[in-house]
Amino acid sequence: MTIDDLEYNTEREHLIIPEYGRHMQKMIQYAKEQPTKEERNKVAKAIISVMGNMQPHLRDVPDFQHKLWDQLFIMADFDLDVDSPYPIPSREELYARPESLKYPQNHPKYRFYGNNIKTMIDVANTWEDGDLKEALIYTIANHMKKCFLNWNKDTVEDDVIFKHLSELSGGRINLKEADEDLSDATSLMRSKKKYSSNTKKSHHKKSNSNRQRKRY
Repeated sequence: MTIDDLEYNTEREHLIIPEYGRHMQKMIQYAKEQPTKEERNKVAKAIISVMGNMQPHLRDVPDFQHKLWDQLFIMADFDLDVDSPYPIPSREELYARPESLKYPQNHPKYRFYGNNIKTMIDVANTWEDGDLKEALIYTIANHMKKCFLNWNKDTVEDDVIFKHLSELSGGRINLKEADEDLSDATSLMRSKKKYSSNTKKSHHKKSNSNRQRKRY
């Protein structure tokens, strides 16, 4: 072989699915050049068999054969006249752009409360007046107070929470004249500190047990 006979990748045909290699691409081209459909079908089935042998770990995957036939047509640039046991994919179907995902576009005024608070308030607005609705409203208000403290790391008056709750509910929830107060800041933040303390203790115990096991 002379230097003039050497093939460079830059001069070769573009590999559509590189994982199968150039020999597979040449086999597909050979199948396309067969004069009769019977011969093309015979070569296509042989190619599918070789492709399956190259991926034995996928033999038990559902629709594995369907995937192989789709890949065959893709590598043939959708220009292979053979009988497929599955619907033949089209170029338009393959390269169709997916629809844009509809992300939430709401930008809450008080972001430190989170979007879920607004959802809970909207649900509360649909409930009939009664003890259950009142309990839900106070649960929401206490959670808002806890979120505010987490964000502000200070104290907050109940009137501030009541004002925000009224705004977020469109004025339909008003606790400004209510007799009941919200939970105090200390009790709301105590559960967070208790959780952090327990986490540190459990981690400390685990570390001790690991050190003891390493001695033996």
